[in-house]
Amino acid sequence: MTRHVVNFNAGPAGLPRPALERAQAELLDFQGTGMSVMEHSHRGKAYEAVHQEALQLTRELLQVPASHDILLLQGGASQLFATVPMNFLHPGKSADYIMTGNWADKALAEAKLIGTVREAGSGLVDGKPVRVPKQSELSLDPNAAYLHFTTNNTIEGTQFFDFPDPGTVPLVADMSSDFMWRPFDVSKFHLTYAGAQKNVGPSGLVVAIIDKAWMATGSTKIPSIFRFKTHADNQSLYNTPPTFSIYLMRNVLAWLKELGGLPAMERRNREKARVLYGAIDASAGFYRCPVEVSARSVMNVVWRLPNEALEEQFVKEATKAGLEGLKGHRIVGGIRASTYNAVSVEGVTELANFMREFQRKNG
Repeated sequence: MTRHVVNFNAGPAGLPRPALERAQAELLDFQGTGMSVMEHSHRGKAYEAVHQEALQLTRELLQVPASHDILLLQGGASQLFATVPMNFLHPGKSADYIMTGNWADKALAEAKLIGTVREAGSGLVDGKPVRVPKQSELSLDPNAAYLHFTTNNTIEGTQFFDFPDPGTVPLVADMSSDFMWRPFDVSKFHLTYAGAQKNVGPSGLVVAIIDKAWMATGSTKIPSIFRFKTHADNQSLYNTPPTFSIYLMRNVLAWLKELGGLPAMERRNREKARVLYGAIDASAGFYRCPVEVSARSVMNVVWRLPNEALEEQFVKEATKAGLEGLKGHRIVGGIRASTYNAVSVEGVTELANFMREFQRKNG
């Protein structure tokens, strides 16, 4: 019998059970072909249908306009920290970066190896990343090659709910930890990219949505494999893609559509946040969220207990209770619950009840 577990890991994260059950049923014999989908050629008809369905579901769920291509890439979002400036940070230009946490720091560090960059804003308060900057606080270069920001800060527990407006400067976003948590206007972005392993699939896959006209301006002086246009021209089949990851993403997106699409998912995600932050705020300070209320992430909820010994005890007892993955990132410590799309409201309610009982025993 399968042990009951609620998976709060930050990534690779939980996957919807229906998506996994579909994979289980088809694992050995995919649609009567006598082979697993993992064994099929990426050039064959059986896999091609899955590939095209994954692209179509992405376009449908996000209402991606015809002006944008959808790419299914390897290398992780960390690779795109480098390939974005490789393609679009041309000699003589500078790029703007909004600095709100660890992953924004890494993106900036990679871009510095390619060309000139500048910090256009920060979420730091007294040296701590506890918020995201408002539009009025940004220092934007109207001639920048692009403006890059991280929509949700997985480690710090902060999130943009209103996206920056760069004017005529191309807008680029790393959406790895809040991709498809709600609908958003894709047309406002020249490029969005997201590692799949948090909200829409397993590890080994990056979804990128890119404006075709801007993509055409990308550098041709870098290896073909690192050019976005190479992958767009070949429908993400330039080289062997991560076929099983794309297959599982297709399953997740089909589940999302059946659930009611992104408007339904947003309602579900906001309810999870209401339940969890409600438990924190009602604890009379036993649980403390260090993030400014307006920037509290819906995807990664972080909090502290009165001391580190209690935090260790909390994680240990929660794990025994089937609440997995609650230890905070090693950089910041504390507790973190990643409540991505696959986590149910019931699972978050279970955590909130555990928190109240833990406080009763230890407060």
